[in-house]
This record gives sequence, structure tokens and C-alpha cells, in this order.
Amino acid sequence: MIDIEQLKQGNRRALAKAITLVESKLERHRIEAQQLLETLLPDTGKSLRIGISGIPGVGKSTFIEAFGKYIIGLGKKVAVLAVDPSSPVRGGSILGDKTRMEELSRDPNAYIRPSPSEGALGGVAQKTRETMLLCEAAGYDVILVETVGVGQSEYEVAAMVDFFLVLMLPNAGDELQGIKRGIMELADALVINKADGESVNLAARTQQHYQNAFHLIRHGDFWTPRVETCSALNKAGINSVWDMIASYQKLAEACGAFEGKRAKQNAQWMKKLIHQLLEQRLKENPQVQKRMGELHQAVVENTTTPLLAAKTIVDLL
Repeated sequence: MIDIEQLKQGNRRALAKAITLVESKLERHRIEAQQLLETLLPDTGKSLRIGISGIPGVGKSTFIEAFGKYIIGLGKKVAVLAVDPSSPVRGGSILGDKTRMEELSRDPNAYIRPSPSEGALGGVAQKTRETMLLCEAAGYDVILVETVGVGQSEYEVAAMVDFFLVLMLPNAGDELQGIKRGIMELADALVINKADGESVNLAARTQQHYQNAFHLIRHGDFWTPRVETCSALNKAGINSVWDMIASYQKLAEACGAFEGKRAKQNAQWMKKLIHQLLEQRLKENPQVQKRMGELHQAVVENTTTPLLAAKTIVDLL
């Protein structure tokens, strides 16, 4: 049994047990986890949720450690979560990086937790969302959600945080060509890391390039995305990044954007879960299992239309 009062007081063991329960694939554990989350809902939602993305090699581990330590220095508690479905294969993200964040992982005001790989991004994202709620109930003021920074994972993270930050390298022209427009539309800020040594001038030019690019993209009413530079290795510019996020939070709270954004995220997440649960129900249905093969064959052989085949399967429910 999870000691709810201990969890609310920030007991790390109680929090770890609760997260393990949420991550379990056993049906009875899933039911217990949802009951636990429902009990804790009044104690959630008080943290600032920040998504951090960036390609491998951009220095995410170093940045998260420096950024996390800076926030803790302001008297706050920080939780770091990972969304990366294929980390064990690539060795990226926090599943491999916890050892690299030695200082942060030893800090009593920090909690680092990787999401387990399940081969499906949606599953990882669901566990991360629920883990985030548990960390909020345990009193963590800032939740950093990290993604490896390729493809769908960025969209998943952006859909569960208040502020989405993308780390970039000082690489002026080339990188601007390669960055996906979709990521530019998602980002609330770009932070150019490794702005040190010979790269300082290049980082400044890159900053100007991205600022110009942002002018071409329409964002929300109250916030214009910013571009900052920092050196996580030298812990330079980390305070500016935090000040920028704090000003975003202040503006968002003043115009009620936080509540609206989170409400919209929850509604979208519910719709997504309905699709996932229906798909799961279809796979488990014996009649569907029986007919799926022949209908698949009929579609392949062009003796029925894909829509009629799909309708037949759905009607079996």
C-alpha cells in the first residue's frame, strides 16, 4: 500500500513506490494507480512544467544539471522526468544520463526519474504525465520533462507542459535550414547552448538568425518566443533562461492562459486515451481476432474496400 500522507510530505520512498505502481502493466495495479491519482488530484497542478528538447550532443544533461541546480538555489524543489521510448537502444536521455547528472541526482531537493521504454511513445507519455502528477503531489515546484528531441516525442512533451524550451547548437545558417517549422511553432523559447570559447560570436549570430525566423511565425497573443544563449558547462546565462521562463509564467497567470492551456491539454489527452482504449478493446475482442485475418486478406486482394472492412471490425464491438 502507498502511504498517501508520506507521499504528500515528499517522502522519496513513497513517491518511488507510487511511480512504480503507475508504471505497472498489471490490470489491478492500473486500477489502483488511477484511484491513487484521483485521490491526489487536489494536490496537483501547483508546479511549473517545463519541457526541454534538443538533438543528441546539444548538451541536455549538462544544461538540465546546471539549470536544476540554479532553480534549487532559489529555494525550489525540482523533479526531472524523461520521455524517450528508445533510450536503451540509443543510450540517450536520462536513462543513460542519470550518472552524468551526479551533482543533481545527489541533491535532496531533486528527484530524477526516467520513463521505462515500452516500444510505444503513447505509453511512455502516459506514464510521464501520471508521474508528473505524483511529483506535484509530493511538493516539487518545478517539473523538467526531457525528450531526446526527434520526431513525435517533441509533440508529446509540448502537449503536457506549460513552457517548451528547445536547446540548439551555435551553428548559424546550417541549423536554421534543418530545424522543422513544426518545432519552431511549438517552442516558447530557443536556447543556444555551448556559447563559450570560440563559439561565442557564432552563438550571437545564430541567436539573430532564429529571432528573425520567429518573426515569420505567429504564436499566442501574450507571448513572443525568445532566443537566449548560455553555456551550461560554465553555468553562464542560466539565470537569464530562468528569468525568461519566470516572466512567461507571470504573463500567462495574469491573463489566465495557464488554466486554459492545461484544460485544453487534458481534454486532448482524454480524446487520445479514448482512441487508445478502443484500439486495445478491438485487439482483445475474440470476434475481431477471428475476422481480422480474412478481412485483411480481402483488402489486400481488392475484393472489399478498406472502409467496409474497418466498419465490419468496428461493428463487432
